[in-house]
Amino acid sequence: MNAMPLISPIAARAHATHTNTVRATMSRTNTTRTYAVSLTVTSLIVLLGTANLIDVYDTVTLWLLAAAPATVIGTLIAAMGMREQLRGWWQLLALAVAQCIVGPLIALPHTAIFHVVPSLATLSEGWHATFSSFKLIVAMTPPIGSTTGSLMAVWSICMWSSVLAGTFAIFPNPRFCILSVVIGIADCALCALLGTQNASHRTLLGVALAILILWWLSWRWQLLEYSHLLSATLILLLAAVIAFGYCSTVHVQRVILRDYYDPPLSLQQYSSPLAAMRAYIKEHKEHDLLTVHNLPAGASVRLAVMDCYDGNVWNLTDGQSHASSGHYVRAGTTITPTEEQHGGEIFQASFTVHDGMRDYWLPLAGAATQVAFEGEHDRSRDDFFYNKPANSGIVTSGIHAGLSYSETGMLAARPSDGQIRHANAAHIEQAAIADMPDAVSSMALALAGGQSTAGAQALALAHGLREHGWFSHGLANDYPSNSGHGNYRLAQLLGGTVMVGDSEQYASAMALMARSLGLPSRVVLGFVPKDGDGDPTESRTERTADGQTTVTFTGNDICAWVEILLEDYG
Repeated sequence: MNAMPLISPIAARAHATHTNTVRATMSRTNTTRTYAVSLTVTSLIVLLGTANLIDVYDTVTLWLLAAAPATVIGTLIAAMGMREQLRGWWQLLALAVAQCIVGPLIALPHTAIFHVVPSLATLSEGWHATFSSFKLIVAMTPPIGSTTGSLMAVWSICMWSSVLAGTFAIFPNPRFCILSVVIGIADCALCALLGTQNASHRTLLGVALAILILWWLSWRWQLLEYSHLLSATLILLLAAVIAFGYCSTVHVQRVILRDYYDPPLSLQQYSSPLAAMRAYIKEHKEHDLLTVHNLPAGASVRLAVMDCYDGNVWNLTDGQSHASSGHYVRAGTTITPTEEQHGGEIFQASFTVHDGMRDYWLPLAGAATQVAFEGEHDRSRDDFFYNKPANSGIVTSGIHAGLSYSETGMLAARPSDGQIRHANAAHIEQAAIADMPDAVSSMALALAGGQSTAGAQALALAHGLREHGWFSHGLANDYPSNSGHGNYRLAQLLGGTVMVGDSEQYASAMALMARSLGLPSRVVLGFVPKDGDGDPTESRTERTADGQTTVTFTGNDICAWVEILLEDYG
């Protein structure tokens, strides 16, 4: 008879201890792996949600510059909660350092010492940008680039979203993962509200976000049945294709906060730009006011556009209409042209303002697509507003001697007189003329009443004023000519024995006559390169051997002209 082997109690306890240790180690390993996967998923959820801001910042690279490190750091801060000795105060300290020091270093590198060491300006401007960047995103027309610490918005969203979502993702109870999903969806909704109308590639990101959330929750809640994994995957892919196809074909205007934001720019504090025209000519007729390099020869430079007349002066409207001369919005790094502005000659010119130039209207040519202030004047961008329908810019802090900036834009080709003659008037809502002199409507009917098209009427008005009027600024040795363009002055111009004035009076009169005939019109103040007879010329532009051009405008080059909106030509 064989004897049974005996196992000592000590050996049994040792074996049990070893087994428990192995099981505990495996359990910790599985838990760590689960948490690592969950943190990776929450990071992807945050990035997919904030991808709605890519168009706001112009490029994926610029967006990733802030979004990627903020998400990684936020996820690492959440992961600190896996170690008991790193929880609580250490997490709060890391969060404060990331938000108040690391974020400003990335968003405002120019304020740091050697672009690496944070300065007091980095800390103070970073703290301010943490809040003001959100207002900046809503107030400025995208893309805004990295203007004035705007990257602090996406940094803050990614940082706090990844910390909160990651914290709930590593809770022992997997049911708390739903809170991570709620944070991710809220993150996506917020960035959509701060984003743009362009939703072409956002549909794909939204579908990817939904698939990722479904897979992760099913995995964490142990709802995945691997025997049915293939069929479940096929169903999910089919649903994704259907959702993507449907969302891509349905054109629904997205709700974005920018469309409901009324810029706090009040134009009532600015006097009529046209009223200052005669003073420029009188005080700076021979003085250089503006030098422009690489502007196409013969091109004019715009200062201000006015479409409202109150009986005394031409001025800008209150800006309630997007097509009005007063609808100025903060401009980003790139200005997207309107449909009517596409085409034309593309140019890139640099401007330098000289002594004598004052006021707030920024000299620009054509339709600007980018305006960049140079060197120490870069802060002027904070005060730069642009009106796309009017192709006009304003710097609320004022322009001054030495101001340098560059403009990239497009110059539309002027249609021929034959094309204008057959064109009809475009329809646009404009402010009603408060008090129009009787002489205006009478002269308009006399000059253009017999024309059949709006374009022919416009040409007839211009030709009639040119043929019957005399030009004078009313300066020394000039024929007497009063300044101003109120009702009395225009009645004097059109109803007197001699029609005499300068472009201030003639442009005002022609714009009002056009309005009396039902033509949408506005008055523009700007610079035109003139010859000795006062006619526009290309000969004022100096050319170098390498093709560079330079033109300098004096006070004598300031003048006013009329723009009439015609179908197909603008």
